Amino acid sequence: MHDSPAALPTPAALPASSAERRAHGKQQRRSLPRRSLATLGSAPRDPLAIIDAQNATRLPELIPLRTERMSASPFAFYRGTAAIMAADLADEPHTGILVPSCGDAHVANFGFYASPQRTLVFDLNDFDEAAWAPWEWDLKRLIASIVIAGASSGRAAEVVRDAAVTATRSYALAMRTAAKASPLRRYYAHFEASAGTGEMHPESRRVLDRAIAQAKKRTGERASRKLTKADEHGRLRFIEQPPTMRALEPARQALQAEYLERYLHSASADIRLQLRHYTAVDAIRRVVGVGSVGTRCALSLFQDGDGNTLILQSKQAGQSVLAEYGGIAQPAELAELTAEQGEGGRVVAMQRILQALSDPFLGSLRHASEEFGEVDLYVRQFHDMKGGIEIEEVEDEPFVTYSRACAVTLARAHAQSPRAAEVSGYLGDGSKVGEALHQWGLAYADRSLADYTAFIARAEE
Repeated sequence: MHDSPAALPTPAALPASSAERRAHGKQQRRSLPRRSLATLGSAPRDPLAIIDAQNATRLPELIPLRTERMSASPFAFYRGTAAIMAADLADEPHTGILVPSCGDAHVANFGFYASPQRTLVFDLNDFDEAAWAPWEWDLKRLIASIVIAGASSGRAAEVVRDAAVTATRSYALAMRTAAKASPLRRYYAHFEASAGTGEMHPESRRVLDRAIAQAKKRTGERASRKLTKADEHGRLRFIEQPPTMRALEPARQALQAEYLERYLHSASADIRLQLRHYTAVDAIRRVVGVGSVGTRCALSLFQDGDGNTLILQSKQAGQSVLAEYGGIAQPAELAELTAEQGEGGRVVAMQRILQALSDPFLGSLRHASEEFGEVDLYVRQFHDMKGGIEIEEVEDEPFVTYSRACAVTLARAHAQSPRAAEVSGYLGDGSKVGEALHQWGLAYADRSLADYTAFIARAEE
């Protein structure tokens, strides 16, 4: 007598269809009408206190340089105030549709870099604040940056409005297209830097071609030639260039070997093998960015027996402003990863989600000592054809085109979320949301300008 066949396990329920998700997103308009996205929060706020709180965790000798860089213009100040904006957004109504988010998606945080296949791609390129958040938070940060950059460069109001509204509609269209595609198709989508240049307005094509040419020159080898010199033993050493490049303290320098070992634990097997071709020969502290000034950032120099070089950049990672100031509870999976691998692990994980093609050298480490306390770092290649477009310096037509390109790229990143179709359902064609976000952007630009004025006044006291 034959045994009865074992019962098959009950299959899990299939995920909701894209049509069902779009319908759910459309229903969200009842609880939060799209025009409500124009509402600026009105709770009491202390933006300078937030800046002070961030400064308290940074290298004190670099705080004057951070102040100097943020004082350069209203747009430079805005670039350094992701924490202030997260706190402001926490006071505003939001859709509650969470997606993997950049956390600092202003126009200067998009640009070019080399893919592992050595082609030049265009994508988001800063992930220090990346975490999960309502999709509109990133889009609001982008739109406000368009408005502020437009005002800083003296553009007509109608040009700025065109850029902001067109960007939002482009985001909506890209989300609609992505939501109709399969998850794998969305995953593999990426933007070649030179794709479609033949269809561009001549002004935009000239700007893009110039930016691509400059980015291709920014290689690690070129950086090594500019930033190092050989000692009497033929070993390369970094050249100090105060205040942006300073020698590490001996105790920090001594930790580099241990940092490298910990980083290698996070790297893939091919990268671990690649680094066996080299010896670590030097390290130096380097100042980067605007809002990042004062965080612990260093360059590590590697050299092989034939004089070939590799430069890796390590950078301190703190808690995302989306969680710290925005108050967004993170998914259990990301919270567990951060607890295990540190904030550097969070940055790496979110970068790999949000970027179509990421640096193969990307990795992280966590180190604790009695002398320096606990520090979380993430690691990437330095100057791997990284470049961008100075949006404040281009003509009006490229300004609008570039704003639209950033919005489409942001949509590609957000579309990695299973809730992409909900976002699309809520947005519709983007016309109503575009007008709402333009109005919000104008109001937030005024608020940011008032913060900037207060910041400058205090700096001059």
